[in-house]
Amino acid sequence: MVEVTFAKAFRRHVDCPTASVPGGTVGEVLAGYFDRRPQVRGYVLDDAGAVRRHVAVFVNDDLITDRASLGDTVAAGDRIHVFQALSGG
Repeated sequence: MVEVTFAKAFRRHVDCPTASVPGGTVGEVLAGYFDRRPQVRGYVLDDAGAVRRHVAVFVNDDLITDRASLGDTVAAGDRIHVFQALSGG
């Protein structure tokens, strides 16, 4: 199982508690999470299923590299952290 957590900024807008979800890729794990909490999907992914521009997804301490198909691999005991990315200047 992979633990999925969301930053406080997300929790202000949508109910997205930490959960343990099975899967071998970021996409599989997030799909499992969204099956349980479908209202969260639109905050994280765009209409094409890619990570939204102002969202950052980390596996443990590493930013994912595949924002389009979410193919980064994960293993049991890993943690996926979802944050709102900072932007502007």
